[in-house]
Amino acid sequence: MKAFLDKDFLLNTETARVLYHEAAEHCPIIDYHCHLSPREIYEDIRYDNITQVWLGGDHYKWRLMRSAGVDEKYITGDATDKEKFLKYAEVLGKAIGNPLHHWSHLELRRFFGYEGILNKDTAEEVWACANEKLRSGEYSARGLIRMSNVDIICTTDDPIDSLEWHEKLAADKSFPVTVLPAWRPDKAMNLEKPTYPEYVAALELASGMTIVTFEDLIKALKARLDFFQDHGCKLSDHALNYVVYAPASEKKVQKIFEKRMNGEIPDAEDEARFKYAFMTAMAKEYAKRGWVMQLHYGCRRDNNPVTFRAMGPDTGFDCVDNYAPSAQTAAFLGALEEAGSLPKTILYSLNTNDNAAIDTIIGCFQNGTAVGRIQHGSAWWFNDHFDGMSEQLKSLASLGYLAGFIGMLTDSRSFLSYPRHEYFRRIVCRIFGEWVEEGFYPEDINTLKEIVADISYNNADRYFAFDRKTV
Repeated sequence: MKAFLDKDFLLNTETARVLYHEAAEHCPIIDYHCHLSPREIYEDIRYDNITQVWLGGDHYKWRLMRSAGVDEKYITGDATDKEKFLKYAEVLGKAIGNPLHHWSHLELRRFFGYEGILNKDTAEEVWACANEKLRSGEYSARGLIRMSNVDIICTTDDPIDSLEWHEKLAADKSFPVTVLPAWRPDKAMNLEKPTYPEYVAALELASGMTIVTFEDLIKALKARLDFFQDHGCKLSDHALNYVVYAPASEKKVQKIFEKRMNGEIPDAEDEARFKYAFMTAMAKEYAKRGWVMQLHYGCRRDNNPVTFRAMGPDTGFDCVDNYAPSAQTAAFLGALEEAGSLPKTILYSLNTNDNAAIDTIIGCFQNGTAVGRIQHGSAWWFNDHFDGMSEQLKSLASLGYLAGFIGMLTDSRSFLSYPRHEYFRRIVCRIFGEWVEEGFYPEDINTLKEIVADISYNNADRYFAFDRKTV
């Protein structure tokens, strides 16, 4: 019987073991999409206990605990930090097959040196072990980042953000990791939201411009794009229900915007027309600047109205959506290409049924300007587990060029999430090892090592071409 989570975890062939330990294991991490707080990085926050760094804000863990019947008191309620940790430990001990069982134990090993198993019987031991480590000087936000061999971090930032903490981080020569903003303009696009007029007013203040027309809106955003670019930003990120293709005249889009600013919520057709015009305008700007456009879709958010009213968004009540029309995605990219304004783009769907559609769509827009100019993004959120990652990798390999893939993202709010990159790299090496052992690919170890190192780090480094801070 193979030991749980030993040094060759998931590496079921000799080829896989060689590839991981000699090509992937020690590659740095480019965390090009996450939700870490630049303020917390700058202030180098510390934690009193493992609950604060491990369970606070982590809706993956919250969902698991709710599924196991844990009362909300021990999840987001007023139970003590220790009580919350003990409940999580009890649930985790039986979470067979859930990626949190793997991630949590990887995190305990990599950060806290705990080689045992976390369950209800060991919870007190782990609580004491982890908290003792957290009291030491190196276990701050920056220390955890350093331990993880992180090279670059891209946070998620609204156009109205002052980027104050990014400026401070860039000026701080004591911290060698490059921390850059990523442009997330969802609030400027989602005119169906009740707070949209208030957001436009905030954008006016940030840009120093008056916004009356749709053209004014785009001009204000251009000013903020320039501001973000001055702070090293090289990529955008959009959360969409699906990629929209709904062309409309400038006059029609302007009328939709005017009505919304006068308090009228648009119907579904006008909402789609506005969002298409918005995304087209943004993509044009990204292409001019050489930025990468990320499109995340396939999620239905805030499904439980009771908990949404009580707790708000991002608290663990989202689900996979089964509606993402591939024809509209292809038409949107085609329209950008025809206009000469298609930037490097990464497509992510939360629905694994979209894998083949994405992989065939991206093949329509590849060219000699970049390896993998249009990317099928890493399995994310509900899919960053063994099966989800394996399916994404195999689909891309079957229908595209896996050797040009830019690899894993963290997509996390936790400074302890970096072992997800290790998990991903082990799965890549496992798949490659199986293909070699089964005679699907030659035993060309040097080429395989190059591919593994590229997927782990080099491809992302070349694709984004970030400017690193000098120390």
